[in-house]
Amino acid sequence: MKYLLLLLTLTSLLTSGEYKTIQFPSQDGLPISAHLYSDSDRSKPFILLLHQATYSKGEYLEIAPKLNQMGFNVMAVDLRSGGTVNNIVNEISDIALEKDLDISYLATLPDIEASLAYTKKHLSQGALLLWGSSYSSGLALYMASIDESIDGVLAFSPGEYCKERGKTFIEDSVKTLKIPVFITSAKDEKKYWWNIYNAMPSKEKMYYLPPTKGVHGAKALWKGNPSHEGYWEAINIFLKRFVKIIPSP
Repeated sequence: MKYLLLLLTLTSLLTSGEYKTIQFPSQDGLPISAHLYSDSDRSKPFILLLHQATYSKGEYLEIAPKLNQMGFNVMAVDLRSGGTVNNIVNEISDIALEKDLDISYLATLPDIEASLAYTKKHLSQGALLLWGSSYSSGLALYMASIDESIDGVLAFSPGEYCKERGKTFIEDSVKTLKIPVFITSAKDEKKYWWNIYNAMPSKEKMYYLPPTKGVHGAKALWKGNPSHEGYWEAINIFLKRFVKIIPSP
């Protein structure tokens, strides 16, 4: 019975959609603003959420609370290549623009690396997953190929967005990736990531394509997308492997 009470207590704490806004430095000292949706249990699996182009951590206002309910602590961070979404300003992007700094997709790598380091040092002792949307999903796959502390990746509409590193930069990067990977996108975007998917040797990879048109990026999970339930069902199947089983009373 005590385990059931614990589960109900944690669920009630994490279903309100409340978050704590925190700040920590990127590798070049620029402040990264983040929304932390987390309780005090650092042993829980943790998902670091990265937004798409012209967006901010606000991309996950609707998504993060549902991930809490599924048993995950999560943090959505601002990357310097972004903008405002859901009335949430991308603070590091504004600062980078004011300082006339590079805000290309590749320029966000120090922000992602700093976010991972902060998470591992201060927030999580359990499984660590990296979740990307559009351009950041490709970078999430790349980071997982060079950082062995990442235990899984969810990539929403990945592709070869960083051709400065080569036309098959992401495809080449994932050729050693053996961790669990989930890829999804709008139905007509498969052609942009299919070679990437096939290049991964992981035996725990899966993908989902909606039966209808679908939506680009993680906003496919927003309630405003008519096909959001199918995306959520697929994600639930993928994420179950990371959640501890709560003993029966």
